[in-house]
Amino acid sequence: MQQGIQEILNRKHSSGEAENKRKEISRNLISASDRINGKSIHTISTADLELLFGLYDRIFLDHWFHRYYRGNLRFSLSDRMTKSAGKTICRRDIHQTRPEEMVIEIRIGVDFLFQYDQIEGGKTVCGIRTSNSLEALQLVFEHELCHAVEFILFGKSSCAQQRFKTLANNLFGHMESYHRLPTYKQIASQKFGLQIGDVISFPFDGTELTGILYNINKRATVLVRDPEGALADKHGDRYTKFYVPLELLK
Repeated sequence: MQQGIQEILNRKHSSGEAENKRKEISRNLISASDRINGKSIHTISTADLELLFGLYDRIFLDHWFHRYYRGNLRFSLSDRMTKSAGKTICRRDIHQTRPEEMVIEIRIGVDFLFQYDQIEGGKTVCGIRTSNSLEALQLVFEHELCHAVEFILFGKSSCAQQRFKTLANNLFGHMESYHRLPTYKQIASQKFGLQIGDVISFPFDGTELTGILYNINKRATVLVRDPEGALADKHGDRYTKFYVPLELLK
């Protein structure tokens, strides 16, 4: 494994090389996938992530994972991730696990891809400007691959540390460790003019209720004053909580 450590840590692509390899991967993915047929992603499966991984291992990493990782790499999709577009998961005691028993999971937050075109303006991932949701997926996936490499080599990983930043920059030309993809709060603000704290109304059981916009995720959390409500503020006013689709708010 010592040879594998030095090989991956010494591997370096210029920004131009990384961009060309990224484009090659996108062409191959579109050609091979049953679901992704263009650069705007409207549907995706774990099989697509498996395809993506194989392409990255071959085109960027010269089959490094295939040659040096003896464990299991899994892929999953989530529609509940509202802050991170990607996440890499492994056991805390991975450094004590036998190489062939290691399990690492890369999870992708699909809503960031599906709502990519919901707002205008620049959308960067890892410090690189993107022009479509496929590019965004690739950059998120690259970030998670760096986490996987660190877990395999060192048993832990943190994108806040210099070792990770150097690895991500060398392999993929990343300049940052975060993304600026559309969030539900940004969509609510740009498309519907909604902000936390707004007094809003919405239809409910044939009537119209008025309340305070408390939080925004997939749906808005609205607090409606109700003497019998389960929630109370510091003034003793009581509220009932409602979860409302953004398009129903006024």
